[in-house]
Amino acid sequence: MKILDRYILKKILSTFFFVVLMLTSVIVMITMTEKMDAFARNHLSATDIASYFLDYIPWIMGQLSPITVFIATVFVTSRMAAHTEIVAILSSGTSFRRMLVPYFISSVLIACLTFWLNGWIIPQSNRSRLAFELKYFENKVNFDKRNVHMQIAPNVYLFLQNYNNHSDIGYQFSLEKFDSGRLIEKLSADNIQWDSTKNKWQLKRWRLKKVEAMFTKASLAGSYLSSGELLDTSLVITPKDFENEERQFDGMTIPELNETIKKRRFRGLTGVEIFETEMHIRYSVPFTTFILVFIGVLVSSRKTRGGTGFQVALGFLLAFAFILLFTISRTFAEAGSLPPFLAAWIPNIIFGGISAGLYKYIPR
Repeated sequence: MKILDRYILKKILSTFFFVVLMLTSVIVMITMTEKMDAFARNHLSATDIASYFLDYIPWIMGQLSPITVFIATVFVTSRMAAHTEIVAILSSGTSFRRMLVPYFISSVLIACLTFWLNGWIIPQSNRSRLAFELKYFENKVNFDKRNVHMQIAPNVYLFLQNYNNHSDIGYQFSLEKFDSGRLIEKLSADNIQWDSTKNKWQLKRWRLKKVEAMFTKASLAGSYLSSGELLDTSLVITPKDFENEERQFDGMTIPELNETIKKRRFRGLTGVEIFETEMHIRYSVPFTTFILVFIGVLVSSRKTRGGTGFQVALGFLLAFAFILLFTISRTFAEAGSLPPFLAAWIPNIIFGGISAGLYKYIPR
């Protein structure tokens, strides 16, 4: 690594971390001001508030990383152009492509760091942040889905007419087991309630019907019925399956997201697109870093008589257009109107093409 590489790399990384800290500080102050009434209303201590923001800060940093690396690139490159440093670099025989090497190295370092943090570290702190926000900032959300159907094991299907997540009671429960497409067992109950002491479900006014598996030439399959008032049973579902799912994916690592997607697909649950979109986004964001850095260098590396204001403004316009496209595509994917993979990658594809066009036509 040459002196020039170390010089640019040091400037990019130091500016990146400085911008992240500055923007995070501003957002934390705004958030604290907005939430002050909620803190006072819930009589939270300074320790509780500090604990919340210790979890909140890493999440904000992870969200800001793509735009902050762009800001850092534009700031460093435009200052180098204004001080005629880029002219001197290119005049010394260094090609523009060679000058991009330290930018590429900084992109790799930042992309790898943010991918690791967003994929494994930040989700763990998000769990306590989300629990805190649900407890103090939001009312407990009612589970309003009716006629819940899900597969909980091969050939075993569960049905609930509705569920109350305030009392953890489900109504009109049934559990059906099939063999070769034929119903062989059905367990039903008027309601089902979670027993937190036993970590089991308690069925009230239950009925169990089993159909004989063996057929004879002389008779059709028979069946027998048993029933009772109370029955404790273990199921693979828990009350957590009926909790508020809003931004639940923020508290999941990449392996946990994979497991959740598989489980929801197996159970035939709706809303799997939300988790699939988040999974693809976590893989696409590191590539976003490369694209924004490339655009940042292209629009701010040329010194003009009127200054670099126009190029910098163009860069920021493109960056915010990228964020807008990213937000729109994510919304469509979560609503099921766009494939999650396409929603996560289409902003990178479009702006990758734009950056290639800028490289071809912008004078350097």
